[in-house]
Amino acid sequence: MLRKRFVVAAASAAAGLVALSACSGGTETAAPAVAPAAAVAGAGGNAPAAKGETKVAVAEAGNLGQILVDKDGFTLYRFDKDSAKPPKSNCDGDCAKTWPPMLAEGEVRIEGVDQSLVGEVTRADGRKQVTVGGWALYRYAKDTKAGESKGQGVGSTWYAANTKGGKAGQAEKKEAPAEQKDGVTKLVASDVDGIGPAIVDKDGFTLYMFTKDKKNKQPTCNGDCAKAWPPVLAEGDVQLEGIEKKLLGTVKRADGATQVTVGGWPVYRYAKDANAGEANGHGVGGTWFVIEPAGCKSSAPVKNKAAQSGNAAPEKKDDAPAQSGGSEYGY
Repeated sequence: MLRKRFVVAAASAAAGLVALSACSGGTETAAPAVAPAAAVAGAGGNAPAAKGETKVAVAEAGNLGQILVDKDGFTLYRFDKDSAKPPKSNCDGDCAKTWPPMLAEGEVRIEGVDQSLVGEVTRADGRKQVTVGGWALYRYAKDTKAGESKGQGVGSTWYAANTKGGKAGQAEKKEAPAEQKDGVTKLVASDVDGIGPAIVDKDGFTLYMFTKDKKNKQPTCNGDCAKAWPPVLAEGDVQLEGIEKKLLGTVKRADGATQVTVGGWPVYRYAKDANAGEANGHGVGGTWFVIEPAGCKSSAPVKNKAAQSGNAAPEKKDDAPAQSGGSEYGY
């Protein structure tokens, strides 16, 4: 049985921490300085992992905060395109060569992590992979030394795992006072329930793209449409978290305002999302979709098939103004 295979050390998380220096910025960051791997293996007075034994421990990694590491002190990561409910790994083949899975081999020792969060998932090849908080754990092939975290933010989908299986460093950044100021536009790579990878604003509201727009062209959603789908305007500095800077852009709207674009696509909110984390606009009219951190349309399944088909109103003619009525706008 699963719980019999996992051994969680009695030592507290604090006792097992290993101090690492802060990482530099960027998608693939320079490696931080790190205590020797032997120090991680024996942190808190615990014995190093034996051969044939899998060990997950907690380390302190500067700006990333507490992260999970393996028995040799290498950073462990989670993949936004996996799922936690239910646990599922979607990294196989060439992906698994770059991101080797953390396999549950022999006795699995966990230090500094809540036992109730620890589990395993069966991969496509039948092997068992360790999970924390439902998220499968991986190493990164380009981390060549203990303590490196070059995989942080890669593809806006890979992040060092924290002690709950979440994205390391995310909460700390959201709490920074400077990023909560009025007059600042902020886009954050996140994971929305039922959707997966998505961009949200500084308040956690899901952002969308309109497939009847064209990349780097003036947006076509105006008038009543813009009331249902408020454009994300470039107010003050546009800040990014987990999104590649090269994907950011702006475009002028018909009313002269400047709208933010990601991957060339103008970005919007949805008026019917009443709470942060909702994605009621995904699939509306078959033309509105959650936008992913890579600037792409989310391929997540659409729950509201009626909204997706737009069967409450016929397709508009090409010469019809974009702000005319129709179920595709969701109002």
